[in-house]
Amino acid sequence: MYLGLMSGTSLDGIDIALCQIDEGGCKSLIYEEYPLPDGIKEKTLEMINGATTIAKVGELDCLIAEGYATAVNFFLEKHDIDKNEIIAIGSHGQTLWHQPNAEIPFSMQLGNPSLLAVRTGIDVVADFRSKDVALGGQGAPFAPVFHKEIFSHISRCAVVNIGGMANISVFSPTTIGYDSGCGNVLMDMWISECKNIGYDKDGAWASGGNVNHVLLNNMLEDKYFRLNYPKSTGREYFNKSFLRKYLAPCDKISNIDIQATLLALTVVSIANEIERFDIGTVLVCGGGAKNSYLMQQLKEALPLVEVAVTDDYGVRVDEMEAMIFAWFAFKRLRSEKIELKTVTGATDNMILGGIYAKD
Repeated sequence: MYLGLMSGTSLDGIDIALCQIDEGGCKSLIYEEYPLPDGIKEKTLEMINGATTIAKVGELDCLIAEGYATAVNFFLEKHDIDKNEIIAIGSHGQTLWHQPNAEIPFSMQLGNPSLLAVRTGIDVVADFRSKDVALGGQGAPFAPVFHKEIFSHISRCAVVNIGGMANISVFSPTTIGYDSGCGNVLMDMWISECKNIGYDKDGAWASGGNVNHVLLNNMLEDKYFRLNYPKSTGREYFNKSFLRKYLAPCDKISNIDIQATLLALTVVSIANEIERFDIGTVLVCGGGAKNSYLMQQLKEALPLVEVAVTDDYGVRVDEMEAMIFAWFAFKRLRSEKIELKTVTGATDNMILGGIYAKD
């Protein structure tokens, strides 16, 4: 058995999936979500949005690993699982900065895998993105190859993961995938600033507002949405500065209408990408799949497409990303290449991830 460990750009928790994996496939046996330790989200956002020091980055790297280890150890104890039954933990780590297109490209994830291995007594596989970036790839998204593994039998299918960012996976005729743009990140940021709550449950606040089409259309003209794939993005691009840039030339817009417009931005940017392909079924996973108003709007934006959640096809929307990294750990320990070059634009498919032994 393998453990998959994920904390995404939304910074809304630590996902753990216990998976049974073999040549026949990957099955999630137990999934749970645990809160990030107090202060981790704030420290991470502070670093992303402002100046920091090497010391603070190093400390946060260890604090995140300690938080991961605490969650893993509690998970194992709660379910009476012997750690020796776990072959490895596949840990994505917490993305701090992602710039694959810069003069010096890199993607940085925190969550010290050596410390995680020591604290749990389990081998850890981590740092999956660096080699792909070294080969000229985007280092993201990685979900499409796993989505293909479990959903490619569905004709004319695409999978959309709506986390902090949103990414799309298409399987035919070749596997491609890329970040369509922002998922929940701008909506979460805005409601946090206006109402001091973490997210807009079921899109309740957004549903009471009116879309400002001037703001929406201006944001949709942003250079990121006009880029062709492969492409990827993160909080270093879609953040408060992004929103302020497009709000500045607009007349006064109420806070609730801004929220409605940000939800529309996520919906329309996803729908625009889906319409580029011959798609009959869209399966949605990630936190955005639980936003009933967002899902309603996405269905209205794609009237000729079946829009469903992955739960309807055997994988719960919450557990998908953690499962991905359990599967990546399985592939790494078998020294199997990940077929990502058509997704990320890397020059070759390679074995990804480093192995951090518990002893």
